[in-house]
Amino acid sequence: MPPRLKKFIGMIVLIALVLIYALVAVTIATYRLAEASAWAHLAFFAISGVVWVLPAMAVISWMERKPKPRGDR
Repeated sequence: MPPRLKKFIGMIVLIALVLIYALVAVTIATYRLAEASAWAHLAFFAISGVVWVLPAMAVISWMERKPKPRGDR
């Protein structure tokens, strides 16, 4: 796959990941943390604010991987 196409696909995946992750995190916070203390909110958003980096790192790693050399044809 050409590197430019790979980076374009990765960019689209990253944008979708951030949007979906943010919506899910806010939905969980709205329904589960409505009666919780400020410390619970702080802990939830601190953890959920960092966890999205793990799948993003996997996508970026895939985007930056060098193409496999092809044999002579």
